[in-house]
Parts: sequence; C-alpha cells; structure tokens
Amino acid sequence: MPWHVEGTYFENCNCDMACPCTLSGLTAPADNERCNLALAFHVETGEVNGVEVGGLTVCVVADTPALMSDGGWKVGVLMDAAASAEQAEALGAVFGGQLGGPMEGLAPLIGEMAGMESLKMAYTDDGRIHQVQVGSAVDIVVEDFVSPLDSTGQGVKVSGVGFPADTLAAGTSSTARVDVFGMTWDNSGKNSYSAPFAWSA
Repeated sequence: MPWHVEGTYFENCNCDMACPCTLSGLTAPADNERCNLALAFHVETGEVNGVEVGGLTVCVVADTPALMSDGGWKVGVLMDAAASAEQAEALGAVFGGQLGGPMEGLAPLIGEMAGMESLKMAYTDDGRIHQVQVGSAVDIVVEDFVSPLDSTGQGVKVSGVGFPADTLAAGTSSTARVDVFGMTWDNSGKNSYSAPFAWSA
C-alpha cells in the first residue's frame, strides 16, 4: 500500500562543519574516527498503511565508522510517546526501511539494531533554529548558519544531496547531548543540517 510522510528534519553529528559523509554520498570519511549522529524527523502530515501519523516525531541515533559506507552501524530508534501502538508500528516500518523509501537504502549498512524506545518528545522548528528533546535521552538545539555578510538571510545551503532531502541548510549546534542505547556523546558546537522532507513509496 502506498504511503507518504512529510515535515521537517534536522541532524547533528560530531564533524566540525559541513559533514563530508553527507556531502559525498557516504563515500568520504568523517572528521573523526567514529561518526556519532542523531536525526530528528517531525512528521507534519502523513499516512502509512491507512494510519494517520501527522504530528509525531521520530529520532534516529547512530554510531558508525568514519567511512559510513563500510557499514557496521549501530542504530537505535526513539519513537514519540504520543504515538498509538498502531502509529508507532507504522512509523517504525517507515524509518526502519521495511516499507521501502529512503531508509531502505541504509538498511544494509546497519550491523546492530540497538532497539526502539518510546519516550516523550518536544520538537520545535522556527525555520532557522531547530530543537528536539527526547526524555532524558536526547537534547539537541541547532541553528542554520547565516553569514553576517549575507544580505538575503537565506543562509548556506547544499544541494544535490538526495537523503534525507535534496537541499539541506548547513548549521551548527549549541546543545547536542545523547545518552541512550549505550551511546553517549556531546556534539555541542558541531555540524548540523536541516530541511523540509517529503518521502513516499
């Protein structure tokens, strides 16, 4: 059955800025020996297998080798506690790649599924500052980078990326703490990307 989800997303990792993994389609190594990242997706509207999933948030955390295409990723999924069992199952299938779509292509790179937990989530996005708080497990605030010399205020964008959207706004984090599934880090001051996203299959 066809499905679609759309909304806004942002991510943070421990690269210094403009993560080379994303810019190279996972073919260039990260800035550090391991890549520690979190991606937060807020679904504004969507339907999966006849189930409405709008208004819910999903957060994916991962620890990967510097060269992400090497595989062996450790991945955990955090589900919005506001989701019903039916909604959680539907979103879990989308973000786990079982229903096709963008996440399906990442599935062969995952070496360990650390699990899925349902936690209370607070997600805000004013178009430039993006924030998610997931219980005591995740607390991230990022801001899209706009040069003081940029009179348009449009900020720095990279295009032709493809995943999770074709054009991403580059930025940096002010807060970026993760402590869940045995993965713990603080990526404050490090790279971020953000964008609207629209997926279907």
